[in-house]
Amino acid sequence: MGYEERIYYGWVVVGACFLGSFVVFGLSYSFGVFFEAILTEFGHPRGVTSVAFGVQSLMLYLGAVGIGVLVDRYGTRRMLALGGIVLGLGLVWTSRAESLLALVLAYGVVTGLGMSVLFVVSYATVPRWFDRRQGLAGGLASAGLGAGMLVVAPAADALIERVGWRSALLVLAAGVAVVMLVAVAAIRDEPEPEEVPEREFVEGFRPSERTTLDERLTDVVAIARSPAFLALFCGWLLIYTTLYVVLAHLVVHVVDLGISRTVGATAIALVGATSVVARVTVGHAADRLGRVRTFATCSAVMGAATLALPLLDAAIGLLAFALVYGFAYGGNGALLAPLTADLFGRSNINAVFGLLSTSLGTAGLVSPYAAGVGYETLGTYTPAFVVSGLAALVGAGAVVVAGRRRERVRGSA
Repeated sequence: MGYEERIYYGWVVVGACFLGSFVVFGLSYSFGVFFEAILTEFGHPRGVTSVAFGVQSLMLYLGAVGIGVLVDRYGTRRMLALGGIVLGLGLVWTSRAESLLALVLAYGVVTGLGMSVLFVVSYATVPRWFDRRQGLAGGLASAGLGAGMLVVAPAADALIERVGWRSALLVLAAGVAVVMLVAVAAIRDEPEPEEVPEREFVEGFRPSERTTLDERLTDVVAIARSPAFLALFCGWLLIYTTLYVVLAHLVVHVVDLGISRTVGATAIALVGATSVVARVTVGHAADRLGRVRTFATCSAVMGAATLALPLLDAAIGLLAFALVYGFAYGGNGALLAPLTADLFGRSNINAVFGLLSTSLGTAGLVSPYAAGVGYETLGTYTPAFVVSGLAALVGAGAVVVAGRRRERVRGSA
């Protein structure tokens, strides 16, 4: 390994993206820890209260469509700074919300939009810097998600116990400000041709073309109409129903079983911890095994684990579920942006990735609410776990179809 390659700035960018994903998903996926306190505070049913998390998920991913175009147009550093400011303001407002409507607007809309900017930059920037080691680099960057879950969920739980959920949000907002200052200082759009290591880009590095906004939109629309895009969109939508059901309702499900809430928070943290390991190891392995195949396999394991969840009624079983699910989810999550780049190229990667991400937002909006309503109606989460698990298995098959359709198009080109 040469000197130039050892100091390649792409790895600094990976670190900045790690911090961005740490903030976004450490906060977003800690909603389950706040859920019980919010239920007590406002007194609404679980399905209705889950709307706050659902709207935040929708804004995170739906906002990514327009934000992806803006990032391609105005640059990562400027947009990342703006996203950090909006996110901080949303958390402060959430801490002062006096009604469920205010909570939905503050946490769901404002905080969700800030998260959306961080999400697009943190996931879609890495493919601009890497090709041959894209799975490894993407895995390291997205490992911030698991690290955020590992750190933020237990920290939020401890803060809620000591100072209440409102003050806990203010402490988290201060932490976000510090982390985002570092990330903004480190981020860059893409490398200069002379600083790219040899053999990193298989077909040689080509800087992004400076095209007009209309040209970018035309290209993105053409991709969005392709069968491969539609299959991948549907696959992600079905696969991620499991994630949002689990993250929004696992803690209260554990409490319903007569087990301590701390076990539920620990399970969420374990999902994060194992996903960190998986994002690096599975992401690296996928560079050799094939990213479509690896993504589909991990997604199928997510579905199978969720199907088994209703059978688990002891702490040890629930923690074992968290380990298995977290590893599969980590391997899946490491490959979201690399899979997008593999199938649809690096041009307009932010916009294409943002458009695909609306599938995740749709899953985040619908599935927590549906699971909550199912519980209120039937008194159990079993149907929600079974339906979402089966959906993920179907989604894994859709991802395989997307890969084959794209290969067929390339073969006939």
